Amino acid sequence: MNIKLNPDGTFMPSDSQPASPRGIISDEGPAQVMGPDEIVKDSDSANFMADVVEASNQVPVIVDFWAPWCGPCKQLGPLLEKLVKQAGGMVRMVKVNIDENQEIATQLRVQSIPMVYAFKDGRPVDAFSGAIPESQIKAFIDKLLDGAKAPLDAALDEAKGMLGAGEAHMALQLYRQIQAEDPANEHAIAGIIRSTLASGDVDATRGMIESLSADLLSKMEISAAVSAFQLSEESKEAGDATTLEGQLLSNPDDHQARYDLAITLLGSNQNQAAVDQLIELIRRNRLWNDEAGRKQLLKIFDAMGPSHEVTLNGRRQLSSVLFS
Repeated sequence: MNIKLNPDGTFMPSDSQPASPRGIISDEGPAQVMGPDEIVKDSDSANFMADVVEASNQVPVIVDFWAPWCGPCKQLGPLLEKLVKQAGGMVRMVKVNIDENQEIATQLRVQSIPMVYAFKDGRPVDAFSGAIPESQIKAFIDKLLDGAKAPLDAALDEAKGMLGAGEAHMALQLYRQIQAEDPANEHAIAGIIRSTLASGDVDATRGMIESLSADLLSKMEISAAVSAFQLSEESKEAGDATTLEGQLLSNPDDHQARYDLAITLLGSNQNQAAVDQLIELIRRNRLWNDEAGRKQLLKIFDAMGPSHEVTLNGRRQLSSVLFS
């Protein structure tokens, strides 16, 4: 079957018969939409209309053009397949081997691989080429979903909400369920660390961190959770806030007391007050103890996350002090 594009971007067969309003008529008759269990499948030129064009009228379909000899394809394909499966049927994936299906590759102007097209409502709506990072693949899929949450993302949001509401044990259970489905999910792993820490199980938190590979520990979300654990441990040894405040009243340049006060404030979740103390320490002596104030401040920013209000305010304060 020779597939051609109509002027509006829909597909029509080679006999040039008019396309239906949905653009899905082929010379074999209307194609059948994929079943719910066919989230990822292989296809070819003969079945492209059914597997991609027709199916995309139900849910978005991502087409991965690849070849066995293509190294980058072997990197991209598994990531793409994993994220499509995580979407829980809200998007589907079709794999097309260009060595065996040169006709359809030519029709879609596939000049290099890996090449990925997204189809929606019977027509291509987006594309990218090359082996891009997982975060960009996820953004590509999220755009197709028009803001709808995939089941895994919805579960992560729910667990985060539980943790924020003080329901650490319930959040921990949900995060563990998510990790069981996706063992390397950095958000789930970070959530387990934060939930066990919030539950007061320090040994379990430490054990979880020590069990992680260097690659996982380098992930942003996990690194932030580890920083939160480290700050919690440091706060236990910092001293009494009232005593430390008294020392500063007597001697405002007691940098160790100010540093310890900041750590103590962190331990009682007074994060902004802790940041204020560290900013004041940097203002008075930024080089004290090998820039301990600045290093601790950056650790707080890491633990809180880049978009947290405390981080945003703290970075503005730090810039004002360093560049004034």
